[in-house]
Amino acid sequence: MKKKKRLGDALVETGVISGEQLQIALEEHKKSGEKLGEAIVRLGFCTKDQMIETLSTQMGFPFIRLERQVIDPKVIQLISEDMARRYKLIPIFKTNNRLNLAMADPLDYFAIDEIEFQTGFEVVPSIAVEDDVLEAIDKYYSSGREKTKLSEFKYDKNSTNKKVESGKIDITEEGDDSPAVELVNVVLKQAIEDKASDIHIEPEEDELRIRFRIDGILHEVMKTPKNLESSVMTRLKIMSKLDIAEKRIPQDGRIELKYKEKDIDVRISTLPTVNGEKIVMRILDKSNVMINLENLGFEKENLEKFRKLIRKPHGIILVTGPTGSGKTSTLYGALNEINTLDKNIITLEDPVEYQLKIINQVQVKSDVGLTFASGLRSILRQDPDVIMVGEIRDKETAEIAIESAMTGHLVFSTLHTNSAAGTITRLIDMGVEPFLISSSIIGIVGQRLVRKICNSCKTEHTAEKEEMLELNLDATKEYKISSGEGCNSCKKTGYKGRTAIHELLIPNEKIRKLIIEKESSGAINKEAIKSGMKTMRDDGVTKILKGITTIEEVIRVTQEEL
Repeated sequence: MKKKKRLGDALVETGVISGEQLQIALEEHKKSGEKLGEAIVRLGFCTKDQMIETLSTQMGFPFIRLERQVIDPKVIQLISEDMARRYKLIPIFKTNNRLNLAMADPLDYFAIDEIEFQTGFEVVPSIAVEDDVLEAIDKYYSSGREKTKLSEFKYDKNSTNKKVESGKIDITEEGDDSPAVELVNVVLKQAIEDKASDIHIEPEEDELRIRFRIDGILHEVMKTPKNLESSVMTRLKIMSKLDIAEKRIPQDGRIELKYKEKDIDVRISTLPTVNGEKIVMRILDKSNVMINLENLGFEKENLEKFRKLIRKPHGIILVTGPTGSGKTSTLYGALNEINTLDKNIITLEDPVEYQLKIINQVQVKSDVGLTFASGLRSILRQDPDVIMVGEIRDKETAEIAIESAMTGHLVFSTLHTNSAAGTITRLIDMGVEPFLISSSIIGIVGQRLVRKICNSCKTEHTAEKEEMLELNLDATKEYKISSGEGCNSCKKTGYKGRTAIHELLIPNEKIRKLIIEKESSGAINKEAIKSGMKTMRDDGVTKILKGITTIEEVIRVTQEEL
C-alpha cells in the first residue's frame, strides 16, 4: 500500500496546528505511547473534526458516512469483533482480493498489517467518525452484546428489590435482578451511552415517564406502568443513600457508578409532586475531566484574548450565562491551562463536579457554615495565587471576591445573567459599589451552548434570502450553510454534540467610566461592540457559516439579542 504524507506534516501545512505544537505532541506521543493523532486531540491542538478533514482532504483517505453505508454481513465475518473494537474499524465491502475498511484511524498500520495477515486480503482504508464506527460494531456484531436498550426491557409485575451493596455500583454486568433493579440499570446504561446530561423520571397519573436531556434538549425515551414507580424510586434512594421513607420533602444524594471501566458520578434530586416523587439525575463522566479551551468553541480572536486575560497576575474574570450553558467547563478549561506547580490554585464549588490534578478543591457545605463567603475568607489565608469561586450569589461573596482581586489574586467566578454587559448591572443590583466593580473586573465571558450538526448526515445548501436576513448578511452575496437530515447516529435529530458561542467583554477606560456612572447594560454593551466585542449572535453566525451549527440553534439561544 502506498503510504501518504505524514499526519503531523499535513496538519502543519494546512495551518491546523503549529510546528511548535507538533513537536510538543511528538514528545507526548513518545512518552505515553499513544497515537500521534490522539495526543494532538488530547492536548487540545485540534478537534476530531479537524483531524478527520485533514486525513480526508490532505492525505487522500475517503470519508465514509457509515449511516448511509450498506454492509454485507458476510464481510463482517472476515474480522472478529474483538479486533474490530480494539482497532476501531469495521469491514464494509470487498472486491476481488481487496478489503475496504472504515477506520477511526486509517494511519494505524499495525491494524492494517494484522488484518492483511489474518484475512489474506489487501486492505483499502477509509476514514469514518469514531462514534459511528463503534455504533456500527454494536449493530453488526450483535452476538453477546449486553442489553442496554430500553426497548428491549421486559418486566414482571410480581417481584421485589434486592439490597444494594455500598461503594461504587457496577452496572456493566447483567444479573438475575428484580425488574426495578434491571430497569434502573438499563436506564443508566443507555443514558451514559447516549451521552445524556440528565435523566428525568416523572410520575404521571397512570404511568411513569422517563426522559433524557441530550445536547440540551429533553427527549422522551420510555413510559412504564405505574406499578413500577414505588420500587424504582426506592431502588434509586437506596443507591444514593437517601431516606426511603421520606416522600414529603425534596432530598439530594449521589451515586458512584462503574460502567465499562468508566467512573460515573450521578447527582440525584427528588421532588414531591401531586402524582408522586419526581427524580432528576445529573450524569458526570469523570473520564472527561481534561477540558481544553480549544475544544470549547472559542473562535481564534476570542481565544487569544481570553488566554492573555487568564495569565494576568490579578483581577476578576467572570463567566456568565443561564444554567447549563457550559460555564463550569470554561472555568475548568482556564484552570487547566494555567495549572502549573508554581501556582497555588484553590477552588470553592457547589458541587465539585470533577476533580482536577494539583488543584485544591473545596466543597461548599452550607449546613455546617461553609458557604461561598466564609470559604472564600478561609481560602485567602491559604496563600493562593488563583481562586475559583463556583458562583457569586450575594453581595458578601461579591465584595470578598473583589477584595481578593484588588489584593493581588486572580479570581474566577460565574453569574447568572443574559449577557456579558448584564453582569455589571447585576453586581450593582446586588449592592456592590460601582467603583469596586470598575477597578477589579478584567474580563467577562458571556456564553450559550448550541447543538452541532451531525457529521454523519450533514448536507449543504445555499442560504435563502430570508435566512440571510435572519443573520444580517449581505443578501446580494451567496452563502453556503449546513443542516442535518437526521440519521440513526443522531437519533433522527440532525444534531450530535454541542459547542459554545461566546462574547468577550474586556473593559476599557470608556466602559469603566460607564460602570462608575451606573449606566445601563445596553449602554455598556453598545460601547463594548464599538470597541471590538463580537456578540454571541455574531459568534453564532460565524459557526453557521463554518457548517458547525444551524440558524435555528443560534436564534434559539440568543433570542434576547433580537
